[in-house]
Amino acid sequence: MYTKKKRGLSPWIIGTAFFLACGALVLALRDILMPFIVAAVLAYILNPLVEKLRDKGVPRGAASMLVMLFALLLLLALLLILVPMLITQFENLTNRLPQLIDFAQNKALPWLHAHFGGSLPLNKEAAANWLKNHSGTVQQAASQIAPALMAQGGALAVGVSNFVLLPLLLYYFLFDWQRWSHGIRALIPRRFIDTYTRISREMDDVLGEFLRGQLMVMLIMGLVYGTGLMLTGLDSGFAIGMIAGILVFVPYLGAFTGLLLATVAALLQFNSWHGMVAVWSVFAVGQFLESFFITPKIVGDRIGLSPFWVIFSLMAFGQLMGFVGMLVGLPLAAVCLVLLREGSQAYFASRFYQHK
Repeated sequence: MYTKKKRGLSPWIIGTAFFLACGALVLALRDILMPFIVAAVLAYILNPLVEKLRDKGVPRGAASMLVMLFALLLLLALLLILVPMLITQFENLTNRLPQLIDFAQNKALPWLHAHFGGSLPLNKEAAANWLKNHSGTVQQAASQIAPALMAQGGALAVGVSNFVLLPLLLYYFLFDWQRWSHGIRALIPRRFIDTYTRISREMDDVLGEFLRGQLMVMLIMGLVYGTGLMLTGLDSGFAIGMIAGILVFVPYLGAFTGLLLATVAALLQFNSWHGMVAVWSVFAVGQFLESFFITPKIVGDRIGLSPFWVIFSLMAFGQLMGFVGMLVGLPLAAVCLVLLREGSQAYFASRFYQHK
């Protein structure tokens, strides 16, 4: 009588060790891999556009180049909106610097002195005396800051090189995406091909829902920030709010950038604390809604993650992989969710679980 030979645990042990080694390698090289990961994520998002162009008869190389240029033009358009606004706010700040100093000296500092005591005059003579009395401390602090600035300069150079490298990587990812996907499929053992097809299709569906949900979050947060700042009476409030909403896809970047721009604009426009507090309140409420209600409800529900796991995944992957981890935290959590569903179904259907 023929008996089916049982497979041992060796393949599972080898496979687990392989994935653990790959994970450790990714963590060790996370700074180097940053442009590659970002390019891969962008290629996954933009690959459907390449496929649509190919269906219309455009060669894949030309389609990849067109889509890459389209993505760069979108980024350039965002910079053309953001950078002139920053320059304008900086020029306004420079022009109104004497008024700001007068406000600080005649209103802000007297209020601080009245409520907290002490005396802190703000004038040229006081600044000169302070520098003279603390020259040794200032020199020591400067000597300690210099190496840090050198290190930051190196980090800035790496960031610039990664930014320059990103379009090239994006093009090659788009160009070779289909070949790589077919190559990975060809490596899958034939007895697992149906399972692989089902899991990969489910991952595509989940990640597609994530992207659509994230776009909806960006639109909602842009309207929340823009409407809130407009109601405070800030002149460029709606534009600043929409920029903050667009940047929401990177956690906390949108709120931080919008808060910085709105604070500068409020300093130049309002002559009281009430306007500043109103602007800050808009971002405090918006960040609370986005972190605990809007993103968990819209994105979490679409990919099947509870609000708890959405917040945990952002914090966990951010801790493990830094900025890149925060960027891809929810997509990775969605992939892990699909794998956990498959694993739980296999476990509950196994003889180990059902055997009494």
